[in-house]
Amino acid sequence: MADSFETKTVHIGQEPLRQVKSKASPIYQTSVFAFSSLEDVERYYEGEGEFLYTRNGNPNQHELADAVAALEEAEAGVSAASGMGAIMAGLLAVLGPGDHILVSHEIYGGTYSLLFNELSKLGITAECIDLNRLDSLDQHIRSNTKMFFMETITNPLLTVADMPYWIMQAKNYGLTVMVDNTFATPYLVQPAHYGADLIAHSATKYIGGHSDVTAGVLVGKQELIERARQVVVNYGASLSPFEAWLTARGLKTLALRMEKQCDNAKQIAQFLKSHPAVKKTYYPDAASTPFFARQKQGAMVSFTLADESRIYDFFRSFRWIKLAPSLAGVETSLSHPVTTSHRALSPEQREASGITKGMVRLSVGIEAAADIQEELERALFV
Repeated sequence: MADSFETKTVHIGQEPLRQVKSKASPIYQTSVFAFSSLEDVERYYEGEGEFLYTRNGNPNQHELADAVAALEEAEAGVSAASGMGAIMAGLLAVLGPGDHILVSHEIYGGTYSLLFNELSKLGITAECIDLNRLDSLDQHIRSNTKMFFMETITNPLLTVADMPYWIMQAKNYGLTVMVDNTFATPYLVQPAHYGADLIAHSATKYIGGHSDVTAGVLVGKQELIERARQVVVNYGASLSPFEAWLTARGLKTLALRMEKQCDNAKQIAQFLKSHPAVKKTYYPDAASTPFFARQKQGAMVSFTLADESRIYDFFRSFRWIKLAPSLAGVETSLSHPVTTSHRALSPEQREASGITKGMVRLSVGIEAAADIQEELERALFV
């Protein structure tokens, strides 16, 4: 080690830390990794080394992706800077100019915008099909159709289509199947068991679980994930080490959180279904979820007010339930799909889907269910 003060301030203190055996995963908050020799650099490019530059890969990114892949019982995984980054990587791993994709008529507004506003510029054509009609796939297949995309529980109507049926139908046509499993999580269902090739998560939601991180994870078949990883790297959609670390830490309590949140949501849905100020309640029932691994139907509840003109007063009436345009944190929160998640859809498209001005999406947290109910009761009658 050189004796000059300037040099010592840069280099002292690093080596001992590399010897510590930490119980918790360390944060590899580094943009680049060091090599011992040029031979080591060559070995990296020959596929024998793991890490070069954090945009290309980082231990924290790999820990998160591998953990979600294991829970989904998928072959491999890759993390991304957001759920949309993960979905983009999955789509572009399969689709190119001139290709056609069939998607559920009920999809997240951000996914719709990506498909119809952005990927259309690359010559990729998307078409929505009605999963309430069992012959929808047959009527819309083209010679250039390459992919089928659906959500396990839709946003915000919380519809659960017969996923095993639709995956089987898509496979009969040789399509690659991608499923957004954000709302259900692998705690409730593992789409890979039914033949899904790619499974996407906005890990910002239940995977992270604490509303303090933005992240995405894509898991699935090894060869498709390898191509998706290239998309993530080349499009600059890599997840930062600290965000990856936070998300992996949150994942450890997924089962505990989902157990409580699902139980709370079922109780709240029953309360809302019989409330005179509520026109309609949206919550999956057991009959629609026979392929779920557990007798639970998720932690989201949507409903429409009987009097739509009260929507602004309703959102102003809460004391501790927050209005927030996201979901799945440990705290209960509310959102308004028309002005947030599905803003990109035209009024006609929203109306056709049943997403009205009076619709409220409730992300149920881990608080006492009686307290959540009391807060809703007060706001519904203010």
